[in-house]
Amino acid sequence: MTQSSDAEAHTLAFLSDLVARAIKAGAHAADAIAAESVSLAVSQRLGKHEDLERSEAVDLSLRVLLGKRQAMVSSTDRSDAAVEELVTRAVAMARIAPEDPHIGLADPALIAKTWPELDLVDTHEADPDELYARTAKAEDAARAVAGVTNSEGADASWGRSTVALVTSGGFAAAYSGTSHSVSASVIAGEGTGMERDYDYSAVRFAKDLDDPTLVGRRAGERAVRRLNPRKVNSAAVPVILDPRVSNGLLRHVASAINGAAVARGTSFLRDKLNEKIFADGIVIVDDPHRKTGMASRPFDGEGVANRRMNIVEDGVLTTWLLDTATGHQLGMATTGHASRGASSPPSPSTTNLYMEPGTMSPSELMADIAEGFYVTELIGFGVNGVTGDYSRGAAGYWIENGALTFPVSELTIAGNLKTMFLNVTPANDLEFRYGTNAPTIRIEGLTVAGA
Repeated sequence: MTQSSDAEAHTLAFLSDLVARAIKAGAHAADAIAAESVSLAVSQRLGKHEDLERSEAVDLSLRVLLGKRQAMVSSTDRSDAAVEELVTRAVAMARIAPEDPHIGLADPALIAKTWPELDLVDTHEADPDELYARTAKAEDAARAVAGVTNSEGADASWGRSTVALVTSGGFAAAYSGTSHSVSASVIAGEGTGMERDYDYSAVRFAKDLDDPTLVGRRAGERAVRRLNPRKVNSAAVPVILDPRVSNGLLRHVASAINGAAVARGTSFLRDKLNEKIFADGIVIVDDPHRKTGMASRPFDGEGVANRRMNIVEDGVLTTWLLDTATGHQLGMATTGHASRGASSPPSPSTTNLYMEPGTMSPSELMADIAEGFYVTELIGFGVNGVTGDYSRGAAGYWIENGALTFPVSELTIAGNLKTMFLNVTPANDLEFRYGTNAPTIRIEGLTVAGA
C-alpha cells in the first residue's frame, strides 16, 4: 500500500472531521467522499486550433445513517459554515427518510487494510502545446489518407483525479489516477456517399499512448474502407464482432449480474447463478488491481477489500456483483464491487472487466464462414434486460469464403443474449484499451436483417 500524498492526507483529515461532526450531530454512522479532478483538453479541425478547456472540480458528499434511514448531501464548498450546514441538513433529512432494511456501512471484517501498488499516476502533466501537437499529428495523418475529404477534428487531453473516502467504521484512504488521450474523426467520400470513422487511444501514462500519427492514419483508413456500402439479404449467419464493439457483450453481462437488477428480479440471468451461461472454456475476469488499468482501484466505494475474480469460469456464472446493500437484499456478503460518486449512494459496478482470449486468430475464426457479417459499429440500445432480447443496428463488412469483402450498412442483428452467450467463440487478440475489453468474438446463428 502506498503512502498518501500531502494533498490526499489533507483531504482525508478534512473528511475525518466531517464524519466526526456528523456523529456528534446525532448520526449513528456516516461516511464522506471527496472527488477532486483537474483536466486539460484541446481540439483542432482542418488544421486550426478550436478549443482549449481547463477544468477543476471538487465534489464533496456526506452520507449519514440513523438506524435504517439514510440521507446524502453534496457540496463543493469546504468552508466551515458550509460544512456545518451540510451536517445539519444531512441529519435532518435522515430523520424523515423512509426506512430501508438493507442499508448500512460495510462489515468491518471486510474493510481493506492493504492493497498492491497499482501504478496509476503519471507525474508528467501535459501542457497545451503538447496536446495541440498530438492533435496536429493525428488530424494531419488522417487527412493525408487518400479518399478522406473532410475532418470532424482531433482531440487530445490530460487529466488527474483523486478519490478519498472516510467512514465512521474506521476506514480512511485515498488514491489518484491520471489519463492521457488522443483521437481523430474524419469523413471520406462526397455528397450522399460520405462515410465517417474514428480512432483513439487513452492510457494512464503518456509514454504508453499510441503514436498520434498512427491513430490518425487508422481513422482515415477506416473511413475510406467504409465507402460504397452495399445491401445484403436477410439471413441467419455467423457474426464476428470487432474488438471495438465486442466489449459491449461484457457490459450486458455486467448489467445482468448487477445485484440491484437481480434483487429486483429484472435480470434475464436472475436464476442462473452457478449455472452455465457461456460455452465451455469461456472465462470473464474482473480485476480491480490490474497495473495501469483504466478502471483500476485499490478498494471499492465502501472501503471494502476488492480482488481479481473470475465472474465466469469455464462458461459458468460464479457470482453476482454486490455492494453491501444489495448483498443484504440477497442474503449474501458484498463482493467488493461498490462504486459511488459524490451525489449517489454506493451501487455495484465492475472495474477492469475482460474476456480471456481464445486460441485462434481472427482470420482463423472466420476461415470457415461461407457468408457472414463482420461488425465494426453498433447503433441504438435495443436490449431488453429482463428477457435478454437483443436487436441493434450495425455496420461493417460482409464475409465471403472466410474473408472480408465489401462494406455493408443499415443492417440489424438480432437474437437473445442467453443464446448468444452460449455460442460465443473468442479470438486470441485481446488488448487492454478500455475499462471493459474483449477480443474479436464469433457468435453463431444470429439473424441479420438487411434488404
